[in-house]
Amino acid sequence: MAFYSDKGVHIPALSTEQMREVDRIAVEKFNLGILQMMENAGRNLAQLSSTLLKDVPGTVVVLAGPGGNGGGGICCARHLHNRGIEVSIALSKPETELGMAATSQLSVLNNSGIKPLAENEIEAEISRSSLVIDALIGYSLRGAPRGKAAELIATCNEVATRVISLDIPSGMDSTSGDTPGVAVRADITLTLALPKTGLAKFSGDLYLGDIGIPQEVYKEIGVEFEQPFDDRYWIPIQNS
Repeated sequence: MAFYSDKGVHIPALSTEQMREVDRIAVEKFNLGILQMMENAGRNLAQLSSTLLKDVPGTVVVLAGPGGNGGGGICCARHLHNRGIEVSIALSKPETELGMAATSQLSVLNNSGIKPLAENEIEAEISRSSLVIDALIGYSLRGAPRGKAAELIATCNEVATRVISLDIPSGMDSTSGDTPGVAVRADITLTLALPKTGLAKFSGDLYLGDIGIPQEVYKEIGVEFEQPFDDRYWIPIQNS
């Protein structure tokens, strides 16, 4: 499975297990911090989202899960807020159940005066928004989405106007592209580091975001390729 950049550069795709190993090596052997990679992901997502909003300005709702994907979405919300864009957050878990990285990102937003939406506010905010950012699950999907995450996905699919997913649409298996339950119907996906093999089944616009992982990390799992970003931090890509 392979993808290509807008300039024709070949880009290999990774399975879920390969991506987990890349993340592990980046942290344990290369001392690249989770928050560093998350910051890069969130900033790139905000830049791409801002570009999309130039066509149709308006508000943004970020759907955020408790893990790294959610942390990247919350980080994106901060960057959008810093640029004067009205943004709100809908969490799939209570604040007390967020992981360390997501909690760290949310604390900055909270101190900036942005609090997660109340349950009775979420559907109306999604409905009036120009863009919904899906940062619920990412490549950590195990079986069909459940509970509040599934509810947020269903609401998003029912009333959202335009949706961009971070890394992979929530509810899609990042290796196979299968959807064992409800899944976000994204118009756009910004995948991170390298594309996931399951995105071969994604029919929307696809972008690749650089989160600062050295190419030597990929060599550790036997994957070598030409760096596709040139002087950019996110690029459009397509599958072969």
